[in-house]
Amino acid sequence: MQHTIKFGRIAAVLPVKNISLAQHFYINDLGFEKVFENGNPVGFMILKQGACELHLTLQPGYKAAHFPVIHLLVDDANALFTLCQQAGARIIRGLEDKEYGIRAFIFADPDGNRIDVGQILKPV
Repeated sequence: MQHTIKFGRIAAVLPVKNISLAQHFYINDLGFEKVFENGNPVGFMILKQGACELHLTLQPGYKAAHFPVIHLLVDDANALFTLCQQAGARIIRGLEDKEYGIRAFIFADPDGNRIDVGQILKPV
């Protein structure tokens, strides 16, 4: 059976223990913009930067996974790597060029969410 459903955008939902700390990191350090928040106190927030959209959800007892939960493509992995270092983000795996044409690194945000970053160096 063939489906005709067309899927639209998909947004990553990141659980965070401290939404204010996460907001500061993504907005002040990485350049995202807050476009929506909900709750009093705030328990949900939508952040955007270019075509990237992150949904932060407050989960006070959250424990981060030990693997990347997001793969993020950027046009300048070197610049994002520098921003992450300046922000004090934990670098899980340093910058390296992969044999399949991606410059990549992995960092952890303040809640320990691991984000795998990639920049396409050449068409695959």
